[in-house]
Amino acid sequence: MRVPNSVVLPVGTHVDCCQEQEVAEKTRGIMARITAMLAERKSNLAHFITNLEGSEEPKFYVDQWERLKKMESCTLTILNLVAVNCTDHHAIRKLEATILKHVRNEELFPEVVRVLPPVYRQVEAAIAGIAESEEAADHGMMDLQYLLSKLSQHENLASLSRELLQDILRYLHRIGLVVWYEEIKHLESTVFLQPTFLITMFKLLVQHQLVQQLESIS
Repeated sequence: MRVPNSVVLPVGTHVDCCQEQEVAEKTRGIMARITAMLAERKSNLAHFITNLEGSEEPKFYVDQWERLKKMESCTLTILNLVAVNCTDHHAIRKLEATILKHVRNEELFPEVVRVLPPVYRQVEAAIAGIAESEEAADHGMMDLQYLLSKLSQHENLASLSRELLQDILRYLHRIGLVVWYEEIKHLESTVFLQPTFLITMFKLLVQHQLVQQLESIS
């Protein structure tokens, strides 16, 4: 809600736990709640802005007023909810196809027509090869400088600089091929070549009622 021109695709999971009619009812209910939430947000922002403009000393609240006006100008496009049975591989593929269809929609994403330099594809392919190689650890964690040295062994990437690699990693992070937490000091020099490993770890560590489960162990 704070990012200009955001596009959100709601995804409902656990379809396998519901009847077909229940899925339709829940889908309508969720979309209705989202619509109500957006309307409430718009109303609240307008209310806050009006209060500031009507205050006795409005000049003292210029910074707040500007922030609120900026938030008010942020548009938010909500796409139709997609209900998914995560136990069905075909359903996952269908979700992927839906996401790609929206991403390729130039009306939603005007920059989708931008052409990436060939080196981006070359680095992407090389990283995929490294991640699948036998020498790569199962967890897929690799030091950034070591990754650069491995990539530089490719003939067409011999002159690859650290700065360019970081730019490419930001792109690969956005599309989900790798995970690179450059904003976290202790992780900025580590690249996760296997995002699925992180997902598995999070599923093991972040669980419902984890505290109670741990306390139940003698």
